[in-house]
Amino acid sequence: MAITKRKYRSGKEVWSYAFDAPGSGRACRHQVTASGFATKSSATQAEAQRRIEVQREYEIGGSTGTVVQSPTTLSDMLEQFFTEHCEGRLSSKTIERYREQAAYLNPALLAMPLSGVRPLHLSQEWNRLLQSGGHHRKTKAPRPLSAKTVRNIAGVISSAYNKAIKWELTASNPVPASDPPVAVRREAAVMLPSEQRLVIDAAMSTWGMSAFLALDAATGARRGELLALRWSDLANSSVSITRSLSQTRAGLEFKGTKSDKPRKIWLPETATVMLAGHRAKQQSLRDQFGPTYRTDLDLVFCNPDGTPLKPDSVSAQVSLLCRKLNLPKGSSLHTLRHTHATHLLLSGVSLTVASKRLGHAHTSTTLNIYGHSLPGADKEAARKWEEYQGPVEQPRTPRSQVV
Repeated sequence: MAITKRKYRSGKEVWSYAFDAPGSGRACRHQVTASGFATKSSATQAEAQRRIEVQREYEIGGSTGTVVQSPTTLSDMLEQFFTEHCEGRLSSKTIERYREQAAYLNPALLAMPLSGVRPLHLSQEWNRLLQSGGHHRKTKAPRPLSAKTVRNIAGVISSAYNKAIKWELTASNPVPASDPPVAVRREAAVMLPSEQRLVIDAAMSTWGMSAFLALDAATGARRGELLALRWSDLANSSVSITRSLSQTRAGLEFKGTKSDKPRKIWLPETATVMLAGHRAKQQSLRDQFGPTYRTDLDLVFCNPDGTPLKPDSVSAQVSLLCRKLNLPKGSSLHTLRHTHATHLLLSGVSLTVASKRLGHAHTSTTLNIYGHSLPGADKEAARKWEEYQGPVEQPRTPRSQVV
């Protein structure tokens, strides 16, 4: 028996247990595992209860051990990866996205034996997905999937295989040799300052939307970070980003930031004034709803009764608004974040400062996404190199000519 603890960067501690199933041996070892327990005591109690259940099931099933079976197909392996590895380690939204990506896979491929999947099988699947892996929402007719989506699907399978290798379920990972498609990076849409103001002004008719967009434009914060913002997070013309609001099929949940690191963002004076006006309007709604208003949540941006907004609904509203305003194709709520980053770099803000403000874990992430926003950087480098060389000097006389 093993009771282990895993501590995440956010400070959260998760306990898990593992023990050999009845009938296990050197030639065929099966383990029963579970994770996600808040305390060592709860993990120990759950392990004891599960050990009794497994023993009873083993006795009923006979010496063949019908209870604990190793995954035999690709589908089984993916399910084990989601339940035994992802649960308790990744956010509910991330796990949901992984499952959605795996759902694109051909049932015939999923039913193949785990050790029988070859790079050729996966290459054929990538081609199928690129040609007709998706479907139109209304007509349900097949449609191609983007190279980025297919590569993400390949990434999920590869991660599952890597874990299966550690679990000694297979000896190799066939994904790298299958040559997943390479996604073509496209420059993100960027708004002009006048287009930003147009969107913000056009949202005035929807409660709180204009203020939300204005703060997004002024900070470049992520959607979920702003929707999870509390008034207690604001102080002295700055805001502390400590959490995010996520939407899954199971509902809404507050979680840590994408990098699991809190950060402080200084606000421009216009944003501070705007928030003061927004708070005054929100106070009138609090008075109207009285004790039914969710004062315990203390949300800056919320429904009139203080309950959280749905992130996906907010994004849909902004996308519709951008289309009505005939803004460049692809303009959306996330465009405001791209715009903020681009305007910072074009105005001369250092890459390090911009990266920290955006909440990127590494400056390389900022450079990879927004490097195109520095069109004059290479030209400036050439100028500085030439300046360092100093005035043109006479060439040195070759040694062979020295008398």
